[in-house]
Amino acid sequence: MSTDVRIERMLTATIERVYAAWTEPGLLTRWYCPNPTLDLTVEADVRVGGEYLVKMGPYVVRGRYTEVDPPRLLAFTWQWDHEGDPSEVRVELTEAEAGTRLLLTQTGLTPEDATGHLQGWELQLPRLADLLAP
Repeated sequence: MSTDVRIERMLTATIERVYAAWTEPGLLTRWYCPNPTLDLTVEADVRVGGEYLVKMGPYVVRGRYTEVDPPRLLAFTWQWDHEGDPSEVRVELTEAEAGTRLLLTQTGLTPEDATGHLQGWELQLPRLADLLAP
């Protein structure tokens, strides 16, 4: 049985700045980990078929970009080195009057994994909002 995670946020930044925060390693290292005390390194070849690698202390996640449509869409596989089957993450960005609407969907998770991933995204998305705040 597969469970999905779906999160929507409004961010007070231009769509280009939000997209950059999802694609530039120097910006990703400032928010892309649920635990800000862990050392974070990011490598990202942001193109269809390109790969990324994120090291969060002892935890490693990697994947391949499946859709890249700057600055509106980024989709990629998500695979922990230590467990589980890969899932799919889709980040859709839409310009809005107050900034940018972010819709994050992660599919292909077990119910237990969905709970953990939802908690992880809920911990790090406020850090993204803080990074992008005017």
